[in-house]
Amino acid sequence: MASLQDKPAIRDHLREAAIVQSRLVMISFLVFLLAIILIARLAYLQINQYEKFSTLANENRVDTRPIAPVRGLIYDRDGDLLATNERAYNLEILPRKVKDMDALIASIQKLIELSEEDIAHFLKLVKYRPGFERQVLRANLSEFEAAKYSAHQHELEGSYLVAALQRRYPEGELMGHVLGYVGRINDRDVKRIDKQAYGGTHYIGKLGIEEQYEDILLGEVGSKDVETNAHGRPVKTLSRTLPKRGKSLYLSLDTPLQRKAVSLLEGVEGAVVALDPKTGEILAFVSAPGYDTNPFVNGISRANYAALRESDRRPLLNRALSGRYAPGSTVKGFMGLIAMKNGISPSETIFAPGFYRLPNSRHRYRCWKKAGHGKVDLHDAIVQSCDVYFYRNAKRLGIDRLHEGMTAFGFGQLTNIDIPNEPSGLMPSREWKKRTKGISWYPGETVITGIGQGFMLATPLQLAAVTALLANRGQPIVPHFLTAVQDSVNGDFVQIEYEIPKRPENISDAAYDEVINAMRDVVHGPRGTARRIGKGLEYQIAGKTGTAQVKSIPQGQKYDKENTPKKYRDHALFIGFAPVEDPKIAVAVIVEHGGGGSKVAAPIAKEVIDYYLVERLGLYVREPEETKPANSNAAL
Repeated sequence: MASLQDKPAIRDHLREAAIVQSRLVMISFLVFLLAIILIARLAYLQINQYEKFSTLANENRVDTRPIAPVRGLIYDRDGDLLATNERAYNLEILPRKVKDMDALIASIQKLIELSEEDIAHFLKLVKYRPGFERQVLRANLSEFEAAKYSAHQHELEGSYLVAALQRRYPEGELMGHVLGYVGRINDRDVKRIDKQAYGGTHYIGKLGIEEQYEDILLGEVGSKDVETNAHGRPVKTLSRTLPKRGKSLYLSLDTPLQRKAVSLLEGVEGAVVALDPKTGEILAFVSAPGYDTNPFVNGISRANYAALRESDRRPLLNRALSGRYAPGSTVKGFMGLIAMKNGISPSETIFAPGFYRLPNSRHRYRCWKKAGHGKVDLHDAIVQSCDVYFYRNAKRLGIDRLHEGMTAFGFGQLTNIDIPNEPSGLMPSREWKKRTKGISWYPGETVITGIGQGFMLATPLQLAAVTALLANRGQPIVPHFLTAVQDSVNGDFVQIEYEIPKRPENISDAAYDEVINAMRDVVHGPRGTARRIGKGLEYQIAGKTGTAQVKSIPQGQKYDKENTPKKYRDHALFIGFAPVEDPKIAVAVIVEHGGGGSKVAAPIAKEVIDYYLVERLGLYVREPEETKPANSNAAL
């Protein structure tokens, strides 16, 4: 008999139905809740985040690209081009489109040559600049290289061949030190520039006029929205904002005169600065030797740059701007003005035996003329360049009055010329020596300051500026290159005006006349140190020769140029202006280690002045047989 426990249980259908129903309700609730969440998320993305995702979607098909402005041009005073733009091909990379940069660069290297400098410079830019900006990997591809790359461009995702404008300097070396150059933007530039203003621009002004007027020449960047395919290739341009071209500059430089001055310095190291004394406009600005700035535009090779940097002739040094030299006897006219300002009569005479001694001293400060000049006054001392006269007056005046007077003329001061990195000269003082050397000023240092030696230093530019002051009988000028700016949109010219500096005080017109008459006799007088250059001229030059010692000569020894190594030979200097009665040009010349100013520097200055007045301005007529220039460097 079966037990009751073995009987099957009776199913509770009502209970099971209730369980199933509750589960269905729970599942339905979860489905409903998930649907609500999905709808809410969809609404959030479609409404609240519409702009964000719309932008991201557009970026998948629309590429916003900056359009670099065309850089402004640079002209000389006659409207001839000094800096222009020429078409070139650049290979550019858009970093955000590149998955493997190393692989891309390696593939490109199989097609065209990439130097280590190209790659290193590119990788630095990629590091510092936004990934959506194209960067130049290689600039200035040849036609053959461009064609070879184009045949494989579809294999090189993120790379582009771009036709661009490249800076070129038609005159090359002739204007190198003046214009400077534009070069690739480097990592140092990136840290200081406005990245938006330089969008699409890979070059920036470096040195000279290009650096000084970068903001004017640059222009304003534009942009364009380009529709691209899935591979990032452009399909069509959707919209465009045109860039604004940079403004053009007109400089005061006289290119033929610049070329003439360069030819006169051929084979030597030195500088020529010529300017209009009435306006301050720079007519010629030559540093010899020069260098061609065109290779710097796309990055000069290390080997070529090292050759320039390591050359004994130092072509990279802008001697006209930055060369600092003892001015030597070129300061004697200014010393005469200070003497007259402080009550020393120009007619007062002294006896010059060929040397000068301080009281209670056996040391002889020698004159260049060993036998001496005998009895001289100010006029004679300037004409014959008598050192003893100026030794004596320097001691009488003292360094304090010399410093005050020479500083007022502009010695030791910046000229504020409109190119960067101008150094000041040096007009020493008691305070300067104590501050820089920690020792007191000595009387002997005052003596040699009287002839432009010792600590005193000046640049060729500063010498030209103070020569213009003399030509203007006391009115200083601001030397400058820029004369006008031309708007790129409407073509309007804006003439640049410069502030007129303050005149040195308490120096009479009669004092200036005294010095200028003496300087005229330096060139045209029978005993003038530069009398050889005054022969056959239809006009008169007022000038002053100078010879600056590079190495001091011990007492009892004589300077022997022929047996002295070149690096220790004297510098040759000359300053002058012409015509005396109505000055049109003021010139400063220095020839490093050239010897006497009268034999070397003065003939160069005469040729520069003569070419400008006769050939360029046409103020005088020269007979054909007299137009052939003498070899002014023969004495070297």
